Amino acid sequence: MPCFRCGARQTDPARGASPWRRGVLADRQVLVCPRCQAEHDWAADLDRCAACSSIALVCRLGEVECRDCGHTREAVRDEEGPADDRDLVRSGAPPGDSGLSEEVAAALSRVLRRGPVGT
Repeated sequence: MPCFRCGARQTDPARGASPWRRGVLADRQVLVCPRCQAEHDWAADLDRCAACSSIALVCRLGEVECRDCGHTREAVRDEEGPADDRDLVRSGAPPGDSGLSEEVAAALSRVLRRGPVGT
């Protein structure tokens, strides 16, 4: 999933916690890259909890849950997506083709070119 502001793709993190942040925008889970966190007031763009105003929301299985207070609500989505959906960054790829398959193929070819373990 790319950064919702700039479209940068998340890469495998070094050891430890990921510097990327999760949030919910227009009842959709989004990620924010470290650069956008530093350059923009990214938290102002995200949805807030109706109970405690926290931005620590996660969207899963049709519900939005606040990780701070535990308040949950049903995620509301139109068939075509909410009006705010137009602000989300799109990859520019045709529907169903996110470019991920090419990235996976390249990673597999790098890994499979290595010799057997211990040689």
